Amino acid sequence: MESLLGWLQGNLLTVFSVGVTLVLIYHYLIEKENSVKLSKRYRSSIFEAQSQIFLNASHYLISGNKDLAIKEFLNAVDLNRETVETYFALGELFRSNGEIEKAISVHRSLIAKESMNEQMRLRALKELAKDFDKGGFVDKAIETYKDVLKINRDQEEIILSLCRIYEDIEDWEQALNYRIILSKIGRKNQSETISHILVQKAKSHLENGDIGQCDEDLELAFRYSPSVSAKILRLKLYLIGGHIDLAKSLFFELLQEKPIYSSFIFVSLEEGVKTKGFKQNHYRECLKLLWEFFLKIKDHDLTPSPSVVLSKVRLLKERDQFNNAYEVLKTSFNSEEGQSQVMKIEYLKLLMELGKNEEFLTEVKSFFESLQQSLTRHFCKKCGYNSDNVFWRCPQCHEWETIQFRWKI
Repeated sequence: MESLLGWLQGNLLTVFSVGVTLVLIYHYLIEKENSVKLSKRYRSSIFEAQSQIFLNASHYLISGNKDLAIKEFLNAVDLNRETVETYFALGELFRSNGEIEKAISVHRSLIAKESMNEQMRLRALKELAKDFDKGGFVDKAIETYKDVLKINRDQEEIILSLCRIYEDIEDWEQALNYRIILSKIGRKNQSETISHILVQKAKSHLENGDIGQCDEDLELAFRYSPSVSAKILRLKLYLIGGHIDLAKSLFFELLQEKPIYSSFIFVSLEEGVKTKGFKQNHYRECLKLLWEFFLKIKDHDLTPSPSVVLSKVRLLKERDQFNNAYEVLKTSFNSEEGQSQVMKIEYLKLLMELGKNEEFLTEVKSFFESLQQSLTRHFCKKCGYNSDNVFWRCPQCHEWETIQFRWKI
């Protein structure tokens, strides 16, 4: 089976060329069956001419001369619908193989054909845009996608591609414009995505020192969706402005609503503000007050979460309060959230830092025993199937003798 797949991958163009010839024969037989209004002699001459073209192209493909093969395909005189489909298939084949220039050549030649109707020309233009996109020709991809929209504006797939490109290159203004367009014609609600994009726009204004414009974009982001990223940026603006009480209130709200994001909140706030002329010392003082507020919050006032516990432990360790950090972790082990492996590892590290060697050895043994029990004895090296039972034929991928062993004491 593997050798067959290997041969098919190595001879993909050969297989494709043979398929093309078979398709051509099939369409000829269909035409004959449907009694196309052409003389038998004339119909045969068309078939022979087209057959010769495809046979020549197949020969070039098999011999590895892809450029001449493309030329043969594109020199076909009679472009009926079936033949056009063959060109589209060839262009897509080249693109999927990473031969972008050849795919571009196919689709540009299709666009230039006078016998192409407008619907097919639009389709070729879309394929050309995909070629540029796949090849990393960002400016040409954008230009060609926009050309498609000039012909037909209700192209959800094309608009989504433009959204992706503008988001990749961090052109948030254009990304916002096309997300708004997509929200008007697409089936999926774009409110949360638009909110995130507006937050990115607001961050750019903040980095440029334009807090007013930053706040304006942030207000708009909240109207679309009060996303976590929007709330974190609002929290940062409160700290910048010295509004400690508002910062504490919003921070507590975030911990209640999205405790799993607490570590991310800490990292985002610790990054500070990358703004020219900004008073970092003032921001740090306000942030210090927020962390002190966090450490005073009682555990029963917060939604249980390993992320919240680990954030608190990290803050305590930064303040050299290792014993307090130890108590926080020790207490958390009585809850279901405290049973996570990440928490166990953090606890082991803390025991080493405190020099609690005897307890450390006991906990290490317990940790590895629980880890060992979570692993199966055997697994399939082909698909990853796990089992404690011996299997010579994998129940999942059905391959033989792919069993691998994990040594368990």
